[in-house]
Amino acid sequence: MKRVGITIGDVNGIGVEVILKALVYGRWSQEMEFVLLGSEAIVRKQAEAMKIPLSRRIRFHDVGEAAWKPGRLRVDASCLAVAAIEEGVKQAVTGQLDGLVTAPVNKLGFQRAGVDAPGHTELLAKLTGSSRYGMMLVGGGLRVMLATRHLPLKEVSSAISKAVVREAVELAYKGLAWLGVSPRSIGVCGLNPHAGDGGALGMEEKTILNPVLRALAKKGIPVSMALPADTLFHQAMRGEYQAVVAMYHDQGLAPLKMVGFDEGINLTLGLPIVRTSPDHGTAFGLAGEGVASAKSMREAIRLAVYLADRKNPWI
Repeated sequence: MKRVGITIGDVNGIGVEVILKALVYGRWSQEMEFVLLGSEAIVRKQAEAMKIPLSRRIRFHDVGEAAWKPGRLRVDASCLAVAAIEEGVKQAVTGQLDGLVTAPVNKLGFQRAGVDAPGHTELLAKLTGSSRYGMMLVGGGLRVMLATRHLPLKEVSSAISKAVVREAVELAYKGLAWLGVSPRSIGVCGLNPHAGDGGALGMEEKTILNPVLRALAKKGIPVSMALPADTLFHQAMRGEYQAVVAMYHDQGLAPLKMVGFDEGINLTLGLPIVRTSPDHGTAFGLAGEGVASAKSMREAIRLAVYLADRKNPWI
């Protein structure tokens, strides 16, 4: 029996709804069991309110309680979400779970709950003791690795270093193999418009990106030099690149969500466990209405199940 854990996320968003829909309406092997970490009482309350049947494959593991107030940011909901993540990681690390899927959380809620991390990725790395890790987003025919994640745009340039770029490319290279994709070529976005245009629009490509990319290519990693981001994603969609490394959040996420908004998956690379999540937020504006699409959550669960059967390159 394969067991995948699913953390409850912020219960005042759409997380519980999409979990329930993904499990009851998805086609899952008879050998699958899903452990929902959070609060059985809240899940049953939401299922009844939105008239969503409960999958017989769900097993509950309670870690706390919170009030269900759809669309509202509450500290008790954020604390419950954090407790679920901590328990999920513990069970995954000890082998009680074969993989972990996390429902969306609110980053401001994280802060108010006392979490010293900007989001899931950093918290998961801290809980697993991982020092080299990153986000790869999959959807719409694209695989996008982020060199930097949740940073204000004014801080991105100073955060781009040779070490950051090297780590992102190396993680993407191993990640493709884990996904079962032959890494024939990895495209790297320039930081500046037109990839700096020879230095006329910025020097980061000449002084930081291209030197480290040349060194990686010499080591046998099939990576491009820094390329203009406004054409690179088009080339990746045509199959010229199996993954794209973006320098900052919106550079990579905007094109991916344009072509795969309802099916995007966030895969954390560099951890000793399988962790995926839907590539969307809590969507407080839709909470409790029963209208949220579960496609991204369903795809995140499917990917976790698939990766659980493959050798994790970070173990």
